[in-house]
Amino acid sequence: MSSSPPETETYEVTLTRDEQWVAHHVLSKRFNEALETDEMPPEWTLELLETLEADGDTERLTGPQADRLYDELATYVDREETPDRDVSDGSTVLDRLEVICEAEV
Repeated sequence: MSSSPPETETYEVTLTRDEQWVAHHVLSKRFNEALETDEMPPEWTLELLETLEADGDTERLTGPQADRLYDELATYVDREETPDRDVSDGSTVLDRLEVICEAEV
């Protein structure tokens, strides 16, 4: 008798429309940069994009997804050329993701 694989724990992350846009922008950019250099985009970028594009204001992210999104957003927010509005919205998302990332440790 085989057992079913354990369910991956997910976390609810509520994002405003602007916060979703910043996260989507960062992931889309990462995806497109890979395509432009003839590389295969990381599968996780597409999975996260699909999650963000799903209807509703609450995203369900796995711990690894939250970690990856956190890393990408942190890099984007720290760039000098990032618009102030994006820094504000991105920082708010980082605060929410940090709670999840700390829970994963």
